[in-house]
Amino acid sequence: MGILYLLGLLIALAAMVVLDRRFRLFFWRDRVRAAVILPVGIAFFLVWDLFGIGLGIFFRGETFFMTGLQVAPELPLEEPFFLALLCYLTMNLVAGVPLVVDAVASAGHGRSGRRERSRGPRREDAS
Repeated sequence: MGILYLLGLLIALAAMVVLDRRFRLFFWRDRVRAAVILPVGIAFFLVWDLFGIGLGIFFRGETFFMTGLQVAPELPLEEPFFLALLCYLTMNLVAGVPLVVDAVASAGHGRSGRRERSRGPRREDAS
């Protein structure tokens, strides 16, 4: 049971990779930029965590779902994987939301066009 949280994080990370590849969102859009942004984001949040731990704000929670291994005092092994998931999800959302908005807008235009055609001739045109 002590590996379930890490396993869940790895499955979710794999899902982010699949979504990224399918819709060309982050790494499949620009590998170089993604290879810089993702580690920088993870490093930023790791430093954030370390400052929080050092100031006594953040503490490691005890649960039997986690491995119990620590990267640093009060910093569980799962934390870098969680931060990778958080950053990857954010970048997929940043790249994916415009695609969804465009798809919804295109679908909306397509529906209104079909409705116009299905109405038949207007009364002005019929006389």
